Amino acid sequence: MMAVKKLFWENPYLTEMKAMVTSVNNDCITLDQTIAFAFSGGQQSDSGTIGGYEVIEARKEGKEIYYIIQQNHNLKPWDNVLVKIDWQKRYRLMKLHFAAEIILELVYQNYNHPEKIGANITEEKARLDFYWKGNISEIFPEIISKLSNLVDANLNINSDFSDEEHERRYWEIDGFAKVACGGTHLRKTGEIGRVALKRNNLGSGKERIEIYLQS
Repeated sequence: MMAVKKLFWENPYLTEMKAMVTSVNNDCITLDQTIAFAFSGGQQSDSGTIGGYEVIEARKEGKEIYYIIQQNHNLKPWDNVLVKIDWQKRYRLMKLHFAAEIILELVYQNYNHPEKIGANITEEKARLDFYWKGNISEIFPEIISKLSNLVDANLNINSDFSDEEHERRYWEIDGFAKVACGGTHLRKTGEIGRVALKRNNLGSGKERIEIYLQS
């Protein structure tokens, strides 16, 4: 059985699509194609429904995605179903994810590539954790200024495979950066809008940047 085709990479703006159930194991199912992203690279899973049943959990294993749905479902292999995602949540995740991607790259480029020790993106906020000497909020004005310039320029964001067989992907902004990443990406930097940054001191030389959308 071929692994699920991940249409959330081809078009992350799709909010619903038709798919076929390829396997059923109690409340765990797989599909032939999907728009519902499963937690990966720190990005939270999408919320949504498959065949009208709420997706409780989405789990990526290798190239396959396993969806846990309501236990009282009546889905069977070869059933055709409608897959829907919560677009408001997805779009916030996309904005916060890419804001975090750009901020990480700005920190790397301008502050001697400090070691990143953690990252996470939810629909409420994104965070980046670093080993860092001192108070990381001292760099916030410069980071916000450089990020705002990229947002105001409304640059194209190109996403594609670097290795399709192994599902390795990247995003690229011409003249700024090319970065390996398998998340769902915006088309334009202007979609990010304005963000606010907050510092969190984790102790032992560890600093956190929290990122919040303001628009």
